[in-house]
Amino acid sequence: MRDPMLKIPAGEFQRNIGRYQDMALTQPVAVTRNGRERTVLISADEYQRLKRRDRQALTLSDFTEADVAALETTRAPESSKAFDQELQQ
Repeated sequence: MRDPMLKIPAGEFQRNIGRYQDMALTQPVAVTRNGRERTVLISADEYQRLKRRDRQALTLSDFTEADVAALETTRAPESSKAFDQELQQ
């Protein structure tokens, strides 16, 4: 499991930018303003990894009839209800 994201105030980040750039090579660094996360500093490698994972939207015509039939019969596991509150945000 990854370490929790380090959160630092913007003023602290500005005073020690080199230190936090080095830390961002191994973990995300959240820069806060008035106590709220405003930006996150990550390594260039992590950024590139995330960019490669960009998802492409598919339309129904991109699926075979067998794919559509399989999707129609699929049900989410009971444990997924734990994430329902995220849909209401």
